[in-house]
Amino acid sequence: MAGGQGVTGMSNLLFQTIDQISREKGIDPQIVVHAIEDAIVVASRKYFKSNEELRGRINPETGEIDVLAIRKVVEEVTNPVREISLEEARETKPDAQMDEEIEFLKPTVGLGRIAAQMAKQVIFQKVREAERESVFTEYHKHVGEIVNCVVKRYETGDIIVELGKTEGKLSKRDQSRLENFSVGDRIRVVITKVDKTAKGPQVMVSRTDPALVQHLFQTEVPEIYDGTVQIRSIAREAGERTKIAVTSREKDVDPVGACVGMKGTRVQSIIRELRGEKIDIIQWNDDVVTFAMNAISPAKVSRVTIIDHTDKIMEMVVEDSQLSLAIGKKGQNVRLASKLIGWRIDIKSEQEKRDEIESQIDRMQEQVPTPLDTIPGLTASLVQKLQASGIETVEQLANLAPEDLENISGIGSKTVEKISEVLSDYYAQLPSYQEDMERMAAEHMFAKDVAPAPLEELEPAQAEVQADSATTDDVKTEETAEEADVEKNRQPEVRAEAATPEE
Repeated sequence: MAGGQGVTGMSNLLFQTIDQISREKGIDPQIVVHAIEDAIVVASRKYFKSNEELRGRINPETGEIDVLAIRKVVEEVTNPVREISLEEARETKPDAQMDEEIEFLKPTVGLGRIAAQMAKQVIFQKVREAERESVFTEYHKHVGEIVNCVVKRYETGDIIVELGKTEGKLSKRDQSRLENFSVGDRIRVVITKVDKTAKGPQVMVSRTDPALVQHLFQTEVPEIYDGTVQIRSIAREAGERTKIAVTSREKDVDPVGACVGMKGTRVQSIIRELRGEKIDIIQWNDDVVTFAMNAISPAKVSRVTIIDHTDKIMEMVVEDSQLSLAIGKKGQNVRLASKLIGWRIDIKSEQEKRDEIESQIDRMQEQVPTPLDTIPGLTASLVQKLQASGIETVEQLANLAPEDLENISGIGSKTVEKISEVLSDYYAQLPSYQEDMERMAAEHMFAKDVAPAPLEELEPAQAEVQADSATTDDVKTEETAEEADVEKNRQPEVRAEAATPEE
């Protein structure tokens, strides 16, 4: 009885130790059991110095670790260390069959201190590897989630935080420039990735990830938490500005107003958590043009043109006064808007767009010169004279002054006038000329003419000037009438003088 109780106590003590280690390390108890069995096999192989196939097994009844040599039943034995004949096997086990593995118990009493030390190292190594694998598996499935942690220490600008079973690293590039933490502060971070290193799993956390802003909005805005308002896109430059696009699943719920809250209480609490980072809440729209105009706010957009649907490139034109506002500080506003909508945005002012169009027209005209013989109105002989002087295109001809044309042999003043008329007709038929004329006509049509005010409504000084002007006009009119009378009287005298010689 006493011996049985001792064996049972030894067994219970071993399994209690295994259970305790598994709880402390957060690993499966079976992993510890396998580690012990592998360790005793390593120690036994070193002690016996044989090529036998050995296995370790914990005896649940005695609590001892048995070492077993395994031999396979075969018809013809070629390796006596690992194989056994069927007849020999049935001496040990009467019901042995072909290809069955027969176990032979090996003595473990004389393993010695060195073998025991080796077994201890193997157990520690196996348990440590299992612990690291357990930590990696646990935190790897939480990548992208928000966790609470405690600032533990600083290491060359990086912050080491306590996550529970392991430590996390908040690198300097994953910290917002507006934030400063002290040792012992509780903070919220995003698990970005988990790496396997020689020292174990390395958990990387961040305070600059857009997922942090999304989590804060889910915490502060009940409509986002229950799914009434959805966050469709987030673009963030930590410590500077964040743009977040939201939409509502119900027509009666304003998504932007829900996120802002009464008097801005909801968004202000998020701004305080982010230490003053600016947040723009944008209304999502399925139409990419409308969404882009919302995303570039607070700047006002004149027009948007889709340049390339495949590469997702668009062009925005804004008023000259809105250009700096649309681009933002160091291009931040347009950069965040581009990330938010997923398109590349090229912003230009109205003046830049006009200059671009004009340069394109000039470049097209320069690239495609018009030969002289394609213009109706110029005779073949005139074209030959011009070409003989080195004038090959209409553009060259238009740039010449009348004096230069008259210096060409065979071209007089009447020919110069004819050339001028032909060029005028040619340019009048060009689309660019017609557009300019239509634009000038439209400007004249919509221009507001200011009628002169009545004399009695003007100020005294203005009335005097206008009265003087009227008097001057009357004087000019009288002088003109007198000159006309003098001229009329003068003409008969001239005719009479002209008729005298004939008489």
